[in-house]
Amino acid sequence: MLNTTAWNRLRYTVYAPFYDPVAARVFRRPRRIALGQVDWEPGMRVLLVGAGTGLDLPFLPQDIELHTTDIAPAMVKRTVKRAAALNRDVECGVMDAEALSYPDEHFDVVVMHLILAVMPDPRQGLAEAHRVLKTGGQLCVMDKFQPDAQPAGPGRRLLNLLTSALATDITRQAEPLLTDAGFLIRHDEPVLMNGLFRALLAAKPTPSNR
Repeated sequence: MLNTTAWNRLRYTVYAPFYDPVAARVFRRPRRIALGQVDWEPGMRVLLVGAGTGLDLPFLPQDIELHTTDIAPAMVKRTVKRAAALNRDVECGVMDAEALSYPDEHFDVVVMHLILAVMPDPRQGLAEAHRVLKTGGQLCVMDKFQPDAQPAGPGRRLLNLLTSALATDITRQAEPLLTDAGFLIRHDEPVLMNGLFRALLAAKPTPSNR
């Protein structure tokens, strides 16, 4: 299996100089829709996991405490530059999404855009998001997913051997991943390519809602 943390760090270091021309235009509207689902409040502490080059920054409120992480230092450098250009105070760090170095219950919102279909172990990544999110906090997800009621067939699984090594996993399902991690899905909206890409808002439930 080529989809490993080390491989992702290497390939996104290579992709970094070429990432924005494609991702900025294609995912502009999906990012805006996904972040628009969040119930924003002033002073929220927010974490962008797998932030890439920081393309979500223009769509985030100004009055929040913002942290970003990415596995590739080359991506983090571009986020730092984008934050400076936007005159935003952002704490940017190199970090593995499957092993976040933040304390439990630390964030009001965790954003995971275009990362669940990329990381080697999305269940571990979601477990970490759940851990660092406050009870009642919100998880904002935008990514490509196989339909929840239709597991990937043999042909798609075979093609996935190639796509998961070069770009992304095309067999993962949103609802099982999020619910198994302990999240409650509040909103689920198709945003691109006839529903291949979806924007979901989920919550870390309070004890009374579990």
